[in-house]
Amino acid sequence: MVSTPTRTPAAKTAAKASSAEAPSATATAPKAAAPQASGPAAKRQSPAARVRGLSRGFWSALEGTGKSRNGSTYYLILGATLALTAIGIMMVLSASSVEAIAAGESPYSAALKQGMFAAIGLFCMFLLSRVNVVWLKRFAWLAIMAALVLLVLVLLIGRSALGNQNWIDIGPFTFQPSEAAKLALALWMATVLGAKTKLLSQSKHALIPVAPVAALVIGLILAGNDLGTAMIVMIITAAALFFAGVRLYVFGIGAVLLGAATAVLAITSPNRVCRILSWTGQTCADGSDLNYQSTNGLYGLASGGWFGVGLGQSRQKYSWIPEAHNDFIFAIIGEELGLIGTLVVLVLFAILGTAIYRVVVAQKDMFHRVLAGTIMVWLLGQATVNMAVVTGLAPVVGIPLPFISYGGSALLMSLCAIGVVLSLARAQMAPGMQPKGLFRFGPAGLARSLRKSAATRAAGRNGAADPAPKDPVPKDPASKGPAPKGPTSSSPAPKGPARKIAAPKNPARKRK
Repeated sequence: MVSTPTRTPAAKTAAKASSAEAPSATATAPKAAAPQASGPAAKRQSPAARVRGLSRGFWSALEGTGKSRNGSTYYLILGATLALTAIGIMMVLSASSVEAIAAGESPYSAALKQGMFAAIGLFCMFLLSRVNVVWLKRFAWLAIMAALVLLVLVLLIGRSALGNQNWIDIGPFTFQPSEAAKLALALWMATVLGAKTKLLSQSKHALIPVAPVAALVIGLILAGNDLGTAMIVMIITAAALFFAGVRLYVFGIGAVLLGAATAVLAITSPNRVCRILSWTGQTCADGSDLNYQSTNGLYGLASGGWFGVGLGQSRQKYSWIPEAHNDFIFAIIGEELGLIGTLVVLVLFAILGTAIYRVVVAQKDMFHRVLAGTIMVWLLGQATVNMAVVTGLAPVVGIPLPFISYGGSALLMSLCAIGVVLSLARAQMAPGMQPKGLFRFGPAGLARSLRKSAATRAAGRNGAADPAPKDPVPKDPASKGPAPKGPTSSSPAPKGPARKIAAPKNPARKRK
């Protein structure tokens, strides 16, 4: 027989030691090479990456992470909105009082109307901030159909002012359907694009039916001769497609087509041609200067200086700037509150835009991201165009400054849009830190309240059928004190083991 060689215990120990040293040597080799790779070149970061890291660190320190998120984004949006609305009411009172007195009206009439619409808008904002945004999908098609019907009614029974026909008179108030169409279109596009999430890589699914419906809305607004609002609706449509992830070449084609259409609309209107010529410093064919609003607005900004001439002390509002309380209210802010006042307004809009952007980037659902991103571009884009017109960077276009310019429809719709964003921001907060409302809105809250009331009524009926004794400790009528704890004549005899204990057997009888 041939015996197989066996290892001695010493040889086994040496083999184990060599096998343990081999991986340790290979493991230490990369560690030794790692410091060589991590030199000054590896530690260098691009400026964009450094700014990105600082921004993330700042927001993490501001609003916390994970379950400790304190909702600073929610309160930044809310605080900036309330501050801009308060500034708007104050400046409307200052800018409209002179012309109101000249017209024989109360100097507080415009400010009171603005305050009333602000109160209604704030109520709607808090109402929408407590509603789950998903429930708004059910009203998307109804909202866009109602907006289209109202835009058609404006052309039939609407009122024309300053060359634009986009108001409907409802008693003593006027309503502007084009402002409601902005929010309705944003909600509808977010709903449609959210339902077609998996098909958006194909351009035909991304553009249909969004592009035809948006073109119909823009066409109805242009039929009322309101180019400024039509431009904002174009920006809203482009923002919805951008946040939906549509390919960039679609935007290039759309920009060329829209630019050509805008040029045609400008050339075919003598009023718009005159505005463009006046903006470039030339004289119109009839010798008129339609850029005098922007010129006087620049005078107001220049005369304000650093700290302004004082609240209510503007001189340009004495009929030098038409619609001083509306489209050119930013010039009155610069004149009365100075550069500091205009910077405060700019900082508030910057805070609002940054906080809404934080909400947008945190959304994973297509519907939520498109809706919040569209609202952000709508409000900030409209504010940018208005300030560009007032400062002379763009031709005169009738676009109000969000939250500040006079106009109940614009303020109401802007506050409703902020309420939708607040609902998304509230959902990002930790459950224990979410602001609680006085009421529970929405179908789920209604069903919960109905179940609770039904349970309360059922418990009341059961309690009435089997009432409990009023006195839990009965008294002995003879001694006028508490009754003995043992069984009485009125109480039933104990059953089971209690009866055996009450009558035990005699142990003496058992011994016998």
